[in-house]
Amino acid sequence: MKPKAKFLFMVILAGLVGACMFRTPDKKEANNNWLKDEEMIKRGQHLVTVSACHDCHSPKIMTPLGPEPDPDRLLSGHPQDEPLPPVPTGSENWILFNMGLTGFVGPWGISYAANLTPDDTGTGSWSFDQFKLAIRKGKYKGLEGSRDLLPPMPWQMYQHFNDDELKAIFAYLQSIKPVRNLVPAPVSPNDMPLN
Repeated sequence: MKPKAKFLFMVILAGLVGACMFRTPDKKEANNNWLKDEEMIKRGQHLVTVSACHDCHSPKIMTPLGPEPDPDRLLSGHPQDEPLPPVPTGSENWILFNMGLTGFVGPWGISYAANLTPDDTGTGSWSFDQFKLAIRKGKYKGLEGSRDLLPPMPWQMYQHFNDDELKAIFAYLQSIKPVRNLVPAPVSPNDMPLN
């Protein structure tokens, strides 16, 4: 190779390597830096705890003090391998909870606490905008045109979280251990199995 061609090749190669090493982050990457902010994640953990998210969204283990969130399945929703028993006849004027407090029966039918972990069976593929829509408008998976979130999810209360609080909660949820758990679909009142 001629010296001029070799020099030109080296300059182009150095330019390409430099461009790859010193690229500016794309907009999506730059806009999501808050998802990794430790302070934001800690604030989100606090908000999730005091907002009682574990009460319904974490499967329980029995302890001497009663049911406690199972640390191996935190916020993973109703366990896919734990079907609810038939609904007792005569309970139409009652609201019933299963022993793990993740399955619910009421006038709306049967509903199950969702998987909030960052697994694909939970919120792993969600954007912050989807999360915000789910909480603010009570929409399933945060999708316009989807069904409403079912009781006992108190989204009508949680819709008052400000954007910074929702970002903190979402950052925390995206930071926890993903748990593969495909929560069962809700059952309408007409299709409930009765005992």
